[in-house]
This record gives sequence, structure tokens and C-alpha cells, in this order.
Amino acid sequence: MEKRVRVRFAPSPTGGLHMGGVRTALFNYLFAKKHGGDFILRIEDTDQNRFVKGAEEYIVAALKWCGIEPNEGVGFGNGIHQPYRQSERKELGIYQKYADKLVASGHAYYAFDTEEELDAMRKRLEAAKVAAPQYNAVTRQNMRNSLTLAEDEVKNLVESKTKHVVRLKVPRNEEIRFNDIIRGWVTVNSSQVDDKVLLKSDGMPTYHLAHIVDDIEMEISHAVRGEEWLPSAPAHILIYRYLGLEDQMPKLAHLPLILNPDGNGKISKREARFPVFPLSWQDPRETAPYIGYKEAGYYPEAFINILALLGWNPGTNEEIFSVAELAKLFDFERVHKSGAKFDPEKAKWFNQQYLRKKTDQELADYFKPVLQEKGYNRDNEFVVSFCKLVKEKVQFVHEFWEQGKYVFESPTLYDEKVMAKKWKPESKTLFTSVYAKFKTVKEWKVETITTSFHEAEAELGKIDMQLLRVLVTGVAGGPQLFDMLALIGKSETLNRIETALSKL
Repeated sequence: MEKRVRVRFAPSPTGGLHMGGVRTALFNYLFAKKHGGDFILRIEDTDQNRFVKGAEEYIVAALKWCGIEPNEGVGFGNGIHQPYRQSERKELGIYQKYADKLVASGHAYYAFDTEEELDAMRKRLEAAKVAAPQYNAVTRQNMRNSLTLAEDEVKNLVESKTKHVVRLKVPRNEEIRFNDIIRGWVTVNSSQVDDKVLLKSDGMPTYHLAHIVDDIEMEISHAVRGEEWLPSAPAHILIYRYLGLEDQMPKLAHLPLILNPDGNGKISKREARFPVFPLSWQDPRETAPYIGYKEAGYYPEAFINILALLGWNPGTNEEIFSVAELAKLFDFERVHKSGAKFDPEKAKWFNQQYLRKKTDQELADYFKPVLQEKGYNRDNEFVVSFCKLVKEKVQFVHEFWEQGKYVFESPTLYDEKVMAKKWKPESKTLFTSVYAKFKTVKEWKVETITTSFHEAEAELGKIDMQLLRVLVTGVAGGPQLFDMLALIGKSETLNRIETALSKL
């Protein structure tokens, strides 16, 4: 019988949730939605030394803003598998039970090595030109552990609560094979796998044991995580095998990295050219905050659409998808093996597409407070018309003012390049005639302005529309000229032309 789809997003509260983590959450969410399954948020806080205050709350808030909310887990409601924080689960003795089972079966052992002894071991290996020093089937034979010490000594050390860890006993030369949904069959020799620490000296489990125990206990069907965990997967396969739980092991899927725009390296929070967090994040260990996509003006739907197409192909030429559409199309077979380059300019384009989907009234409701801050209190119809006019020229709503402030404010400067190139001695006489023609227009609207302009051209010859735009707005580009003049109004348009001509 096919296992019910149950997936989890399991971040560590060691900082803000960056876009790579959000994409992992998104792919889990889409897969669960497609199959009518469960999406769980589990907080993996076993590394207490790296815990960052506020990180857990940030993760919950970020998922809510993105619209990819788990139906079970921390901040989203309890199910039968609570609690969902590993620190709380540790207090229930869940991890200790599994670690004890591995030790009893001879597949894990106690290691009593001090930090000094471990450091000395690494230095010996480095001196011997070992490329990647590690605690493994070879080096453990010269260390202080329950495999090298006498049984009585081990018993005394444990009973006296001498500091120790529990390590996985990895075989020396054995092929470990597993099938990854994205990458196919992967084969690794155990000589490349170190004896992972399973339980730390404080009794807290490491990721290697904790996530396996939790995935089993929470009946997880698919473990979807980043590519950086691929090297650890062979050790995880061994743990399932040694626990006798291979038949309950979730199917594995290791997602490709999100790369910097130049393709050089994994994207990081220190990439200053664009946001890497969904919401602004202030790391208590750092002075400067990181601006989030929300605060930068992105719609959550656009942000999610961007992430969905980083490393996944929908199989069509379309690019704009709602979350529901993404869930219907999503499968891991179309997830790429190689890293996906992030394109900041394409991200802006996505936001622009979602902005254009908004009604003019929705945009006006956002823009009205901005206008009021600037000291302008215009009626709703005017603001709606303004948004309709300007929205094709912007990628973010916060750009409305800069793109169209000339509608509300008369220009004091006129585009120097345009004026230097196009303004001729006879231009003043020409635009004085245009002014006179506009003055005769009785009903000031796009159609009559257009007719009046063309009549003027018929009488006066070719009229440079860009020069007319500069005289009225001060800038060289913008929305449709006659639509803009209609919105500014007859009296204001005439005043501006008259003022400009008096200065030139």
C-alpha cells in the first residue's frame, strides 16, 4: 500500500530563512498539495550553540507571508506527532532510545576523546598528507572509544558520566547505494564516510540521528532537502539499515543549489545586490539589517513564482503560475540536477507581471497614503486613473511616485539632453501656436487633445511630441502623452506650457 504523502520542512533556528530555504519549503508544499498530503514544519534546534533569538518566529512569519503554510507543526497547529521542536522531543528520551539500540547492536559506539585528542589526531593526519582528516574505520582504532578500550573501563567511564559522544560505526570498505528521486542511483564507498556523531556529550542528538528518528516517528514519506546534505546521505542510509527500518525510510530528493547571477557559487546573504530573505531580517549578531523581498516591494505571489522556476521546469513555455497551478504541475522528475542561476532582473519582471494583474483600484488604495504623505489629497477617481496610466512603466508600486510625480507637481527643470538636442530658435514660436490651439479645446479629454494636436500639425508641420512632453512634465519619457495631458487637466497643462515658454 502506497504511503500517504507526508513531507516536512525542517530548518534550524540559526538565522533568518533565506530564499534557498524558502524554495525547499515551497517544493515540499507543492508536492504535498498535489497529492493531498501533509506539509509539516519541524524546528531542528539540536545545535543550541548556534541558536539565534527570533529566528524561529521569523521562519513562521516568512512562510505565512509567502502563502505556503504547513498544516501541521510549530506555529501552525499540532497533530498526533507533537512536539515539533527537537529540543522538546529530546526531553522525552526519543533519540536516546534509538542511539541505545544502535550501540546495543554494535553499529554505534561510545567515544571519550577530548577536544585536544581530536585536534592532535587531525594534525597527525594532516602531517601524513591525508587530504580530508576524519574519524573513521581506520583512525578510530587509535582513539579512546568503546571499540579500543577494555569493557570494564568503558563501563566505568559511562557510569561515572565521563563526557562522551555516540558515534556511528561505519564499515571500512563497503558500497552504499541509494536511489534519489532527482539524481537517480548514487553509489558511495564507505571509506569516504566518517563515523558521524549521533549523540553529543550533552545528550542532544545531532542532525544525523535526530532527523531520521523524527522522520520515522512522524511517518514522513519523502525527505526533500538541499544538495549540501547529499554527502551525508550514505551515513543516513546506514542508520536506517542498522535500525532495521529501511522499509520505512522516506524517499530522498536532494534539490540543486541556487547560484549567484554569474553562476559562481551558492547564493548567500552577503550578496548585497538584491534581497536574499523573504522578509527583512535583523541578525542580533550583526549591525546592519538585511532587506527582504516584502520590504523591497515584491508581491509574495511573484516571489514564489520566481523560486518555483529556479531548478524546476513546468514542461511548458509559460512562466506565470499561481500556487494552485504550480501544485497541479509539480513533480520531482522535472527538478534539475545542476544549480540554478538567480537572475535579479528577471525577478523584477515577475513582480511587474503580478503588479499588472492588480486592479487599478487595488493599486490606488496602496498609493493614496503615499500621496497624502506628499501633501496631495486627490479624489479616488483621479488616483485610479493615475495608477492605470503609470502601472505599465513600473515594476513596483513604490515606483509610482518617481515615475509620475510630474502629474502632481509642475516641473522646475527640463531634460537637458532633449532640450540641447531638439530645442531650436523656432521651437518657441511653434509651441506658442500649439498652446493657442490647445486653448480652444472645449472638452479636455484624450480624443479631443489628439484631434487638436493633429490639426496643429496639419497647420504648422511636424511637432516633436517629446519636446511637448518635456515642456509639460520636465522629463523625456513616460506613459502615453495625450492620456497624461488629459489627466493633468487643461488649465494645468496650459499653465505649464506657458511657464516653460517664458523660461526658454
